[in-house]
Amino acid sequence: MSRLALILASLAMLASSGLALAREPVLVFAAASTRDAMEDAIAAHGNQAVKGVYAASSALTRQIMDGAPASMFLSANTIWADELDRAGLLADRRDFLRNRLVVAAPAGAKAPSITKAADISLALGEERLAMGEVKSVPVGVYGRQALTNLGVWDALRNRVAQASNARAVLLLVERGEAPLGIIYATDARASSQVRSLWSIPHAAHDPVLYPLALTRTAANKPGATDFLRFLASSEGRAIFARHGFETD
Repeated sequence: MSRLALILASLAMLASSGLALAREPVLVFAAASTRDAMEDAIAAHGNQAVKGVYAASSALTRQIMDGAPASMFLSANTIWADELDRAGLLADRRDFLRNRLVVAAPAGAKAPSITKAADISLALGEERLAMGEVKSVPVGVYGRQALTNLGVWDALRNRVAQASNARAVLLLVERGEAPLGIIYATDARASSQVRSLWSIPHAAHDPVLYPLALTRTAANKPGATDFLRFLASSEGRAIFARHGFETD
């Protein structure tokens, strides 16, 4: 084979490889609270085969356990990532993001003064506090832990409106269906329809940590590993930082 023919053959192989990388389906199962930032990251990366799937980390975990074709998992706490790890379903795991909890109110409502946990009950009156499902959804798990450690959970436990994921909690507050809600600081920042009233002390709950990992079935797939490298790069982390996440 002539040198020209070899060069042309090599170029054809490279083009074919690049096309395969671009077309390889990459499903990113990510916590609902990361939707806006993840969509920006996907757009910046430019591979049209990368798609985001967003829900509560607990729901995404169940789907992956049931065989959903996820390529990557971004959880809003370590509990659900640990469960998939124990089942041998994750690879190349690392801590990726951190977040904070706040008590928020609808932007258009007259906001009460909240400077401590005990103020929440007084501010609610006869209404309910919006939270994630307190036994499974990370924002609800963190919230219940904080209220317990701050000594007010027993007074509030029967006055909670539980939602299926972090963005559903945000929606309850945005619509004024709940006068107060415990949400992520990033969600409060993303919405002009709510305002943050009080930052819940870090010491009251476990760190709001987001582990990121490939699924075992995608560990050697170029499209998935390429997107993981992008997310972990300074450019990828900067996108999440612009949305208010703390990046390790």
